[in-house]
Amino acid sequence: MKNKIFCIKMVVYLLSSLLFIACGNEAEKKDSTKSEDTSHISGELIIFHAGSLSVPFKEISSAFNQEYPDLKISMEAAGSVACARKITDLKRKCDVFGSADYNVIDKMLIPEYASWNIKFVSNEMAIVYTEKSKYHDIINIDSWTDILLKEDVYYGRSDPNSDPCGYRSVLTMKLAEKFYEKPDLAKAFLNKDMNFIRPKEVDLIALLETNSLDYIFLYRSVAEQHGLEYLLLPDHVNLKNPEFANYYSTVSVDINGKKPGETITQTGEPMVYGITIPKNAPNPKAAKAFVNFVLSKEKGMAILEKNGQPSLVPAKTNTYKNILDNLKKFAIE
Repeated sequence: MKNKIFCIKMVVYLLSSLLFIACGNEAEKKDSTKSEDTSHISGELIIFHAGSLSVPFKEISSAFNQEYPDLKISMEAAGSVACARKITDLKRKCDVFGSADYNVIDKMLIPEYASWNIKFVSNEMAIVYTEKSKYHDIINIDSWTDILLKEDVYYGRSDPNSDPCGYRSVLTMKLAEKFYEKPDLAKAFLNKDMNFIRPKEVDLIALLETNSLDYIFLYRSVAEQHGLEYLLLPDHVNLKNPEFANYYSTVSVDINGKKPGETITQTGEPMVYGITIPKNAPNPKAAKAFVNFVLSKEKGMAILEKNGQPSLVPAKTNTYKNILDNLKKFAIE
């Protein structure tokens, strides 16, 4: 009898052990699957981005790398138009493209080089200076146009054909001409200090900080990120306020197009940044994870807003149907 009871207990014990091992293996398998889905992203991630995204994208990529330590992230900053031409003209491989103007993606990449575009942050134009800038103690929203046009004052701007900040600077000048009712104001600006035009807006900061320039047209976010003084412009002029969209659209500027001799007309509108994954992305899995990280409220968007670039997520897009499924939540049809 005792032997029988002992045998029964052994059978129960063995069955329990086998069940425990089986459950453990299943849990391990699930953990392994989860690990494959989230952490097994490696190789190189190539990011082209606007100069005005340099500071936040550096922070974002660092935080992203903590989640995916096996990934090597390569970032290239340039004017957004120049970034797009690396893809269209030079056929450079790119996993993620963050543009300071969503129109660059719409007009230069879609549909041949990209399928979709998500609008994600905004900005505004400002007049940036230092404590060494001439007349910095008297500049204000009424006097800035006169001060920048003084013969002993030098100002800089970025190249409209390379950088959205460049053509937005021109649009700002034209809006200022309308708002302040000063005929030929934009022409006077455009004909002055042409030696201080640079490929992208952040190239101007060194010239400002070394006192080679007194003022520069620059995004407010970049000024804040670099601890620079700046003058906020009226909403009629700064390309910030969606309520003035119709007013902004009354001015425009032509820039170089996709092909030699071709031009693209950039019409004034509120500043909206765009992000996409080009069709030639060599590491699409990592690209999708990065864009998801950038657009997530508690992750990338928190970093962008901390750096002076307010979130627009989710925003309407004409390319909603083409957006990758797990990224659709960041846009509106």
